[in-house]
Amino acid sequence: MTLEQFYDTIGGDYKKTISRLSSEALVKKFVLKYADDRTCLELADAIESQDWSAAFRAAHTLKGIALNLGFDSLYTVSSELTEVLRGGRPLTDMSLWTAVDAGNANIVRAIGEIDA
Repeated sequence: MTLEQFYDTIGGDYKKTISRLSSEALVKKFVLKYADDRTCLELADAIESQDWSAAFRAAHTLKGIALNLGFDSLYTVSSELTEVLRGGRPLTDMSLWTAVDAGNANIVRAIGEIDA
């Protein structure tokens, strides 16, 4: 799939992301690197161990990555999760984490389908 098709698949804004990062080659480079990013795994580990400060940091990092790469749907749910965890508050509604994890998995799966 093309990079533009990838953005359609994940519910992102291709044109806005290209505009922000100035070239399709640069966007593609960072999108492909995202598949190896460990932030979502760090978030999962922090939630599992109930380390709410670490969970907040990971959620906040994921939110920033998603915003910069134009992963709009992941940005939305990770932003909500970040606010819930702000100040070290515990996560009581796991549906937010489930949505973040599913959004991340969808993006990683779609990255695997991008044309070389």
